[in-house]
Amino acid sequence: MTGIKFAWSELGGDPALLARVSTVVREGALPARLPVRELARACVGVCALAGAELAARRAGLPEVPGVRVDDAAVATAFASERQLLVDGRAPVAFAPLSRFWRTADGWVRTHANYPHHRARLLGALALPEDADAAAVEASLAERSALEVEDTVYAAGGLAVASRTPEEWAAQEQAALIAARPLVERGRSDEARARTFAPLEGGPLLPAAGLRVLDLTRVLAGPVATRTLALLGADVLRVDAPHLPELPDQHADTGFGKRSTLLDLTTDRRTFEELLAAADVVVTGYRPGALDRFGLSPEALAERRPGLVVAQVSAWGAYGPWGGRRGFDSLVQVATGIATVEGSAGRPGALPAQALDHGTGYLLAAAVLRALTEQSYDGGSRFVRSALARTAAWLTEGVRMDEGEGKGMAKAQERQVSGGGSVDPGRRLAETDSPLGLLRHALAPVSFDGGPGDWARPPGPWGADPARWL
Repeated sequence: MTGIKFAWSELGGDPALLARVSTVVREGALPARLPVRELARACVGVCALAGAELAARRAGLPEVPGVRVDDAAVATAFASERQLLVDGRAPVAFAPLSRFWRTADGWVRTHANYPHHRARLLGALALPEDADAAAVEASLAERSALEVEDTVYAAGGLAVASRTPEEWAAQEQAALIAARPLVERGRSDEARARTFAPLEGGPLLPAAGLRVLDLTRVLAGPVATRTLALLGADVLRVDAPHLPELPDQHADTGFGKRSTLLDLTTDRRTFEELLAAADVVVTGYRPGALDRFGLSPEALAERRPGLVVAQVSAWGAYGPWGGRRGFDSLVQVATGIATVEGSAGRPGALPAQALDHGTGYLLAAAVLRALTEQSYDGGSRFVRSALARTAAWLTEGVRMDEGEGKGMAKAQERQVSGGGSVDPGRRLAETDSPLGLLRHALAPVSFDGGPGDWARPPGPWGADPARWL
């Protein structure tokens, strides 16, 4: 089963609609030992198809618009955080203490991009707040990788020991993840069928008129909500004032959205007013972290019947790792991807944060499909994805050995031999914004009549009022 065919099946999509998808294959896109290009193409393809399906439903079209997936567009978008320029300035990349370190018996990767994560890492290692990379390196060299992992996590920090695929497969968490569907989907009640206002004019915006509460951070969740914003949704990102965001990361994932600050411990009334008019809630915090605010899918559906709740996590909301924090780079290390992509005894990395981006497009696709299903038979819906589940799909081999044309119209296929690297050129655009002149990657989600870019640029973090348009 091809990657896109499998992912579409996991989303509950009609297999006949795969005939609406055509691909432009470029051999130089996202080079890696693992089939990253195929995973990325599949994730974007099902997202575009889910958008086209909902657009056809709302516009009363006789058939679903054709979807085009170009590897060049996909590869550029999967590195959007690296493509961003703000007034010509390149984005700030990983912090000095976010990297691989050699330990007494192997390797460990840490994540300390945020000040509180840096402080917890140094505290776990009994190092002073002003410790530099050399001090961390010396401390870690004396410890085992698993000891570092356990000690740093116990302190609320982020560190993961590098494992082989076989070592990860022996973990209880790996077995639980592998037993789950690529995207978990379900319904919470028998709420009445959703009625959409018809789409008129162009471009076709399948999410037009829908309100999305965006409670996500970092990449996977924000990529999902950025995609829903592209497709017409009013997306309001809500952040806690005490959790600072990285400015460049916010700019990259903030296209099409508005951003507000809200303390759920002191201003629940405002949040409840937002929820009362929301259609979709997307959360990206550690599983269970928001439950005390009544933000579990069941509690949300009780207060807002007909809601679609989408959740993304690093390790899944279950098992011994379910409560752990995590990021793409750490999931790559734990699941054996870094070992596979490494060389000369040193772990490596994928050519993009493909787990984040891929999972984000899968989550957006699941939301779009849930909305389509609601229009037929109602029900409050929930969808869940996890970076580690996407990683399992990748390491199992998202291969196209049978050809991308299976289940697709052969006449629509076009293969382009890219050779070497893919020039992002035509996949980038410049946009004036309150943050300055932005060079950014265009969205890879493309279907006939659909949008080519976001309707609004990102603004400063937390600068918008906590209300719907």
